[in-house]
Amino acid sequence: IEDYNMIEDGDKIAVALSGGKDSISLLKGLKNLQIFYPKKFDLIAISVNPGFESFDTELLQKTCDEIGVPFFEEKYDISKIVFEDRKEKNPCSLCANLRRGILNSAAKREHCNKIALGHNLDDVIETFLMNLFFAGNISTFSPTSYMSRSGLTVIRPLVYASEKDTKRYIKRSGSKIMVKVCPMDGHSTREYIKNLIYTISLKNPHVKAYLLGTIKRNHINGW
Repeated sequence: IEDYNMIEDGDKIAVALSGGKDSISLLKGLKNLQIFYPKKFDLIAISVNPGFESFDTELLQKTCDEIGVPFFEEKYDISKIVFEDRKEKNPCSLCANLRRGILNSAAKREHCNKIALGHNLDDVIETFLMNLFFAGNISTFSPTSYMSRSGLTVIRPLVYASEKDTKRYIKRSGSKIMVKVCPMDGHSTREYIKNLIYTISLKNPHVKAYLLGTIKRNHINGW
């Protein structure tokens, strides 16, 4: 947060709450940060309900109620659009775009100026390799990015935290999360890249640090 000046006095931040380990960790982390951080900011949680059967609204509402964060659910039948109407062979991109638009609209409606996403260190590296191998470009998402069309700034406070870190936090804190909400979980291109990185790490355990170092040294997408 300090490295990339993610939070400023008077911010109203909407946490994109999917119910997974990363978004739950982010929400509780930012709520605790409010207690002692010198820059004062407001916090809400926005969840996009995509219409999957296993989506647990009650869990998200209870999580927010327990820590005193206002919760807003945006219901939209993304599942039907992606899997039935469009019958997408690679549904993740369309799903992400739809969710992003819904999230941005809700954040603006609630007068937020920033959206916090739960992308972690592993997501940064996986996205870098996915773009390199499957799109032919050298890029990944930025720690912070301003969206001129919506006037919102996206921040990613967990980009230094590994997936293991958020798993540990969830276990130690006893937090409840949603597991395997999307039918594509475990079958996506990202999962393929995740397994590839794991295989490489067996030979070179420092591979993630090397890749992140490459991204930062070359200032890729504002790093």
